[in-house]
Amino acid sequence: MIKVALRQKKISGGRKSLYLDFYPPIPHPETGKPTRREFLGIYIYEPVKVKKRGAKEIPVYSTNPAENEVKTNHNTEKMKFAEQIRQKRENFLNKPEIYTEYEKELLRKKENGERDFLEYFKTLADKRKKSNHDNWVSAYKYLDRFTDGQVKFADLNEKFFEDFKEYLLTSKSSRSNKTTLAQNSALSYFNKVKATLRQAFKDGILNTDLNAKIKPIKPAETRREYLTLQELNKLVQTPCNSPLLKRAALFSALTGLRFSDIQKMKWSELVHNEGEGYFLNFQQKKTEGMETLPISEQAYNLTGERGEPAEKVFKGLRYSAYHNRFLFQWIGAAGITKHITFHCFRHTYATLQLKGGTDIYTVSKMLGHKDLKTTQIYTKIVDKTKRAAADRIQLDFGEEG
Repeated sequence: MIKVALRQKKISGGRKSLYLDFYPPIPHPETGKPTRREFLGIYIYEPVKVKKRGAKEIPVYSTNPAENEVKTNHNTEKMKFAEQIRQKRENFLNKPEIYTEYEKELLRKKENGERDFLEYFKTLADKRKKSNHDNWVSAYKYLDRFTDGQVKFADLNEKFFEDFKEYLLTSKSSRSNKTTLAQNSALSYFNKVKATLRQAFKDGILNTDLNAKIKPIKPAETRREYLTLQELNKLVQTPCNSPLLKRAALFSALTGLRFSDIQKMKWSELVHNEGEGYFLNFQQKKTEGMETLPISEQAYNLTGERGEPAEKVFKGLRYSAYHNRFLFQWIGAAGITKHITFHCFRHTYATLQLKGGTDIYTVSKMLGHKDLKTTQIYTKIVDKTKRAAADRIQLDFGEEG
């Protein structure tokens, strides 16, 4: 006899996640390993206090009567549904003969439809790391606001996500309530939702591949500022109040590395192979992909005197408004009027490589892009410079005599 108990676990936002506790343990449906827990993807609100009315305890979820009523009804409904699942699961485990295969499938679909989509999204977000995790959390906040914190898998359809897409494109930025959320930020957040739908289909929670039916948000055309080779050479000859920042920026222009990867780079990652030259073996901070990047001798010379293997190559390199002023002063001292940030040195590398004849596939690999489409934005810059070059020679035909 397998006993199935309904239990609660505290989670964020003053809520509790409901799960089933099996004793003795049962085989996990995917791994086959013994497990005692099955989270239902259903949550209830935790009371802020408990009132006593005689021998009866009455939970209070909010000081606002209307909100308290909504949360009370929510808890009553969810607890009732979770108890139904518990009872059916216990019957299924101890009396499987009472269910036909059709009934089992109907039960599975109904249970999945009642699961909390936001809770499932949060579970996937928690598995992400570093900067990607922050992006998932931001996407969750917009989704949470759009749904008022409640949406079941059964509520999901194409119209729901078209409405959410419109919501993202018209919402105010969380950083500045005066400006609309940037289109590429909306694109990124919406892609997280599509990834969640894709995973839910793989996990068998969704019966149809809803993600495939929903079109993504189109990326906005962005201007990627870069430096010409002449401007780069001006910067080489121009002193900077932060020599460390100057070396790091020029290193980025010669390698295409992001600031984050340059900042964390260690001497153990820089190697020299006889007859092949210098290489950098590292893990990209943004994508977490392992990369082997050949670098020029000029780039290596910018790293300075070699230190201990565990030491950082550009030790003391910082990113802040205070440190950025050295960059802007240096750019201005070189007579360059373009708005140049540190990341523009990576754009410079990509653009100059393509203008110099390096094929786009190689440039994509050197930049560590997972998708060739990401690199193709630079070809538009190159095409514009080609057009400018084509129009540069003008003949004066005048009137023929």
